Amino acid sequence: MISKWTPLPALHSAGRLFGWQGRPLQDVADRTWTLSPATRARAPKAFFLPNQLERVTGTMFSEGDALKEVEGGFVDHAPTRAFLFEKAWLLDGVVYKGRGHECIRTRTTRVPRLRVEREIGRGAVYSTFAGMTYFGNWLLHDCLAYPLAAAEGDPVTISRTAVGCHEPTYEEWLGIQPSRLESAFFRELVLFDDFGYTNDKRARFRALREKLFARVDAKPHPGVFVVRGRTGKGKPRVLENEAALAEMLAQRRGFRVLDPAQTDVATIVKTCAGARVVVGVEGSGLAHGILGLAPGGSLLVLQPPDRFVTVYKNTVEREEQHFAFVVGQPRGEGLFYVDPAEVERTLDLLPPARV
Repeated sequence: MISKWTPLPALHSAGRLFGWQGRPLQDVADRTWTLSPATRARAPKAFFLPNQLERVTGTMFSEGDALKEVEGGFVDHAPTRAFLFEKAWLLDGVVYKGRGHECIRTRTTRVPRLRVEREIGRGAVYSTFAGMTYFGNWLLHDCLAYPLAAAEGDPVTISRTAVGCHEPTYEEWLGIQPSRLESAFFRELVLFDDFGYTNDKRARFRALREKLFARVDAKPHPGVFVVRGRTGKGKPRVLENEAALAEMLAQRRGFRVLDPAQTDVATIVKTCAGARVVVGVEGSGLAHGILGLAPGGSLLVLQPPDRFVTVYKNTVEREEQHFAFVVGQPRGEGLFYVDPAEVERTLDLLPPARV
């Protein structure tokens, strides 16, 4: 056990009071290198019925124009890069080095912490702010970056303020064994930019799936309806007729109905593995189903009109799968309705899975 302290958190906080924002941490890296080069791919048009986009009143989590992204075109995927920082500090979810800082988890205290009691020779943080906030990002992005961290040093994740019921089992099944830290001084620290869908990331995604599927008896089946209910973070988005839609797809299409909030990981993986189609309300719960999509399968997202999101389009299309959506109709604050007939008509547009 050691005891070290740094004024950097206090200096950065004081600077913000006078309009000084510091520098992005990547700008002060001592070394930068590319792990997987950038790629350019043709993104197909999403599957959707006419007049759906006219219902959209708001979008989220899109670097460009989400309404144009669904029309397809060429997509440039950023490279996977690594950044080395000498003499870096982790305090209360924020990494500091000189004038640079990066928030990986929201700070838990208003008064900056200045002291650490652990020193690490060479660590590698694979966690991201999005992964610390949303389960879907954690499962489909942060978990994929873990092998990068394990290859560079002691893999490190930030202590989370709240841990869901599924993360520990997923970590066990995937062999993820990081050091969980609240604060530390690193003689050398490696961070990653791994948001682009490179060929290497695709290979890591497939390796992750294989580890999960090795635990269950996966067989092809028509599909899964992922129940969201009133769970999840962020702006409420409750599907008024969710139960009726799930029952309809179970009876008419042979879908399995999955409520992740009420189900353990073993059952989740077994239920989703081999699904030709995954249907559900936009949100992190769909990440369970995405992992189970069959080759050539399709993801059909039920979109609240005021929260149109396309982040999963690149995810499934990277695996040569398909992205579809139905935009609902508002029914009050945080409540929306999806026409069952539109769901069925959209399902009929989808190409068959290759199973």
